[in-house]
Amino acid sequence: MQLSVSLECLIIVLSPLFASIAAGLFGKVIGRRGAHWITIIGVAISFFASMDIAKRMFWDHSIPMLMDFNLYTWASIKSLTFHVGFMLDPLSVLMMCVVTFVSWMVHIYTIGYMHEDPGYQRFFSYISLFTFAMLMLVMSNNFLQLFFGWEAVGVVSYLLIGFWFKRESAIFANLKAFLVNRVGDLGFLLGIALVLSVFGSLDYAEVFKQAPAIAATNPSIEIFANNPWSVFTVMGILLFIGAMGKSAQMPLHVWLPDSMEGPTPISALIHAATMVTAGVFMVARMSPLFEYSETALSFVLMIGSATCLLMGLIGIVQNDIKRVVAYSTLSQLGYMVTALGVSAYSAGIFHLMTHAFFKALLFLGAGSVIIAMHHDQDIRNMGGLRKYMPITYITMLIGSLALIGFPFFSGFYSKDTIIEAVHLSELPGANIAYWIVLGSVFVTALYSFRMFFLVFHTKERMDEHTRSHLHETPAVVWMPLVLLAIPSVVIGAWFAKPLFAGFFGNAIFVLPEHNVMATLGHEYHGATQMALHGFQSLPFGLAMAGIVVAWLFYVQLPVLARLTRKLFAPIYFILVNKYGFDDFNQAVFAGGARGLGWLCWRLGDRALIDGVMVNGTAHSIGYFSKVVRHLQSGYVYHYAFAMITGLIFLLLWLMYR
Repeated sequence: MQLSVSLECLIIVLSPLFASIAAGLFGKVIGRRGAHWITIIGVAISFFASMDIAKRMFWDHSIPMLMDFNLYTWASIKSLTFHVGFMLDPLSVLMMCVVTFVSWMVHIYTIGYMHEDPGYQRFFSYISLFTFAMLMLVMSNNFLQLFFGWEAVGVVSYLLIGFWFKRESAIFANLKAFLVNRVGDLGFLLGIALVLSVFGSLDYAEVFKQAPAIAATNPSIEIFANNPWSVFTVMGILLFIGAMGKSAQMPLHVWLPDSMEGPTPISALIHAATMVTAGVFMVARMSPLFEYSETALSFVLMIGSATCLLMGLIGIVQNDIKRVVAYSTLSQLGYMVTALGVSAYSAGIFHLMTHAFFKALLFLGAGSVIIAMHHDQDIRNMGGLRKYMPITYITMLIGSLALIGFPFFSGFYSKDTIIEAVHLSELPGANIAYWIVLGSVFVTALYSFRMFFLVFHTKERMDEHTRSHLHETPAVVWMPLVLLAIPSVVIGAWFAKPLFAGFFGNAIFVLPEHNVMATLGHEYHGATQMALHGFQSLPFGLAMAGIVVAWLFYVQLPVLARLTRKLFAPIYFILVNKYGFDDFNQAVFAGGARGLGWLCWRLGDRALIDGVMVNGTAHSIGYFSKVVRHLQSGYVYHYAFAMITGLIFLLLWLMYR
């Protein structure tokens, strides 16, 4: 049995890799059609193999709920052994299914979106490689392999964000993403080093097995002299700093909006199912470590809730359709991280899953609009598109309703679960976080339907040439939208019962005093009852208020938006400038690095190395040569005088001896 499962796991991870190699190295040989067919088939094989493992684990029960096996030993250093292997449990299998399905839809969509791009084969190679990297990350059974997948998704995201490398903005964006993630990855690497130091192993099973006994001894570490910190607190915070980079939490969020410089399909893949979800998955996987530090959990909670609200507010003032959805991703990631901070790991992963579908739907829907608008992304130049693009309109409406948590849509079940979990939590900071995430509900509805109304419902504002060519996009573009719209509606209701019944089992560890999900499980009486009750809840009222405000301000009385912008000009200025994070980073970190580089060049390279060591040596030799050459006058009496003088000094020295 294990042999067949291990073989199936290899098929899952290697199919996208081999397809990527084929499209990348042999793209000219197989052509454009060959490149997209081989990568689509490769990811499809991964998806159906992942679904087969899910079927065998959850329905047939022919394989256990936890399978941990090594494929080979990568390296051995004395008693320490590094393996390459896989861990299959409900958490990893769920992630495998979500990643491969969303990636498959993005691959299909890419045929229509990138059909005129000269880098067609290269793009398919990159996105298939991206899928391989994410699968290696979620299926790993040790920290070393996790770090490999972690860095691999970072490298491929660098390639994809800067895919259009002739654009200066794209090069700036991918460099920014790369550097910001290096900051997070430094913390992540230090966290892994601390895990190895404390547990003597990098295998999940061994580390998680030892965690309770080591936590009972309450080990500490002195970061500063005479100031001991709990090892689990330091470990949790360092690991979470890595998650802050990958999952774009404040203040390491600045790279994610700029990632919109890449083509829309990769925006969907990064934001929905791969890179940004890696941090959320990692913290959930590390629940046996985070549970032993309430300080680390509170740190996670406050960062997540702040990101949730503050990034949503920026979304209200964005006019680029992709950037509105990008700031929506930041806000929704904040919800997930907030759930992790109150030990509702399963709720965070639940929202990760539902969000993957409706966020991919919104991004691909935005891409459909961009295609129809001849790549104009400014929502102020749109309006009235519902009559030209009915399929895109309906699917975008479904995605928007799921995003705001409208009852019976998938986002409702996951988002309301998070809000209730935060409300029940007694961890430090949970009370503040509850009101923050409640306020975020209103903000989410406002920016979502502001975009929706301005794109589809208001008067037409495009130029005549664009209007004359408006039509629904080809089937290869809208078909993935329809396929993503289905789970955006039903997946939440379908998964709610298994979630509250303990779907994740031992894959997620929660201490009894932190287990808010158990309390919510006792109050769950079915998906229908939960949705009906949702119509009477405060989050529903706030969401409806957000929709009404968006309708009044941007459809019925647009003058209200202009007046509000003038009335709250200082706040508008702060939001448009994204709280000054980018300006600060450019002035302090980027400017400081350039200034330090200039100083090192001016004083170190030019003055010390060139001036003193290289040119200084040459100048010294030249100077002494000028002095010494006067000793060679060419006159015999000068040489005779020198010889007599030398002889006298020699005789005197001999007499002295």
